[in-house]
Amino acid sequence: MSDFYQGFTQSAIGKQVTKLLGLPTPATLERYAEGDPLVHGTVAVGGRGRLAESLTGLLDTLGITAVDQGTAPDADGGATYKGLVFDATGLTSSSDLVELRDFFTPLLRSLDPNPRVVVLGTPPELVAGGERVAQRALEGFTRSLGKEIGRGGTVQLVYVAEGAEGAVQSTLAFLLSPKSAYVSGQVVRIGAHGAKDAEPVGDWLRPLEGKVALVTGASRGIGEQIARVLHRDGATVVGVDVPQAASELQAVMAELDGDHLVLDITAKDAPQRLAHHLKTQHGGVDIVVHNAGITRDRKLANMRPSEKGDLFAQVLAVNLTAPERITRELLDQGVINDNGRVIGVASIAGIAGNVGQTNYAASKAGVIGLVDSLADELDRGITINAVAPGFIITQMTAAVPFATREVGQRLNAMAQGGLPVDVAEAIAWYASPGSTAVNGNVVRVCGQMMLGA
Repeated sequence: MSDFYQGFTQSAIGKQVTKLLGLPTPATLERYAEGDPLVHGTVAVGGRGRLAESLTGLLDTLGITAVDQGTAPDADGGATYKGLVFDATGLTSSSDLVELRDFFTPLLRSLDPNPRVVVLGTPPELVAGGERVAQRALEGFTRSLGKEIGRGGTVQLVYVAEGAEGAVQSTLAFLLSPKSAYVSGQVVRIGAHGAKDAEPVGDWLRPLEGKVALVTGASRGIGEQIARVLHRDGATVVGVDVPQAASELQAVMAELDGDHLVLDITAKDAPQRLAHHLKTQHGGVDIVVHNAGITRDRKLANMRPSEKGDLFAQVLAVNLTAPERITRELLDQGVINDNGRVIGVASIAGIAGNVGQTNYAASKAGVIGLVDSLADELDRGITINAVAPGFIITQMTAAVPFATREVGQRLNAMAQGGLPVDVAEAIAWYASPGSTAVNGNVVRVCGQMMLGA
């Protein structure tokens, strides 16, 4: 769906008007196309700490050309870079933070369009004293740089627990590539909950080869795009949706050579039916994506149960209680295979709240709570994470009044709405067998929205 304002800013008159009035000019975001390399260009690396010496080698295994800052071509001589990676795990005092300036300032003006910046640190909660202070300061640095970088650029902070240095590849593959086009200003923790290693990935272009993925709400919108991206990465997709969407679901799954199950996930026997289908038809499941969700917006003062039903309870039942029950049943029956993935779809509303969405925001904050509650409980390499989408352009948001829609799309560092594929790419990163040490995370897919943390 088109973004009228973004199209206007790219026109001759639009460029003049936006410059004169000081209006935001959204960049055209690069997104991944099947078969493309992960990075078009060179990544400069630097810093000091536990990962500094291994960074160029790690990136080389991903097919990414990397050069150390000390030997990198001089930016003043015309060299440009598609990405920057700085190892800040060696910063142990507040005075060390100037090393961030020393690395980034000479290089920032030499970045290609849609650049990627990643800072690597140590989880502050795992260290003490001055080191804890310095590591926590990295969050302020990266969030601010994310709002400065412009030109479709993204900036992320990846906290790597000691012992998890060899498990960063899947995360770097995602964050340095166009797959993370609408993810910026985020903090990722690797090895902070459970496993600190990763399953080998045979093919970084099809990392899900041989995996089975369950996607609820798969007939349209974000759910359909999740199914398509997981299929692209090699997974066999089992799509689930309500009877009203049966024909659309069947069409999508037929196109993807997948399987489907028409089911109301709030039904009393839904978890058991899902477990039975996955066991008997597929021998288990590797990836469970809880995408299905509904909205029933109304201010709380007006949200009394009526002949139309209990709007508050309906939203909780679909968005939160069903994922809880299904996850528990699949775990209890051992349907989720070793090194499996449970992935929830939360929302920016669950972090920052929204007028008229106390029910929806509660349900989506509850999805974050589900991640928190299970991250340290799971074993056999199974992980649980969530994405929290911001303003994603779908048929549903197209129905939002024009003025409200425009404001919603501009209140982020990229001054534009995201696409369903942006959410799907983040989910595919979590789903990768190389992401075993990525556990207990909630990453916003919001273009670094100005609301919330």
